[in-house]
Amino acid sequence: MVKVFDMKILGFVISGTRKGGYFISQKFYSEQFEEKLGFKPFPGTLNIQIQEGNLERIAKIPREEIGTIKGNEDFGDVKYIKASLNGQVNGAIVFPVKTQHPQDILEFIASTNLREHLNLEDGALVELDIKVIKGEG
Repeated sequence: MVKVFDMKILGFVISGTRKGGYFISQKFYSEQFEEKLGFKPFPGTLNIQIQEGNLERIAKIPREEIGTIKGNEDFGDVKYIKASLNGQVNGAIVFPVKTQHPQDILEFIASTNLREHLNLEDGALVELDIKVIKGEG
């Protein structure tokens, strides 16, 4: 039996605190992301503000689909799920255990500078697609 989990979330690009790059570039984080996601992340995150109703939908993502990047004594763990942005760039939504962002702000990572690669500015509408297909076949 094949199981498909498919969720699309719309949101708007916003400026962040500019701290994501510092954290993503920590060697122990970047090495784990590269190992688990198959790419070295660009040292920065794309911040996306989503509508409040999507928070409940995100909470329904099956736990077994959410991975963990282990922190160390100074930095916390980071949860993640693979996703694509605008159907063009594969990456992951990251959920730092320690964050200063409100819950309606998601952070997306990829191998490239997404603002430059997709010509995104604050206010741009973007679509995140989380798709998991499991089963025999």
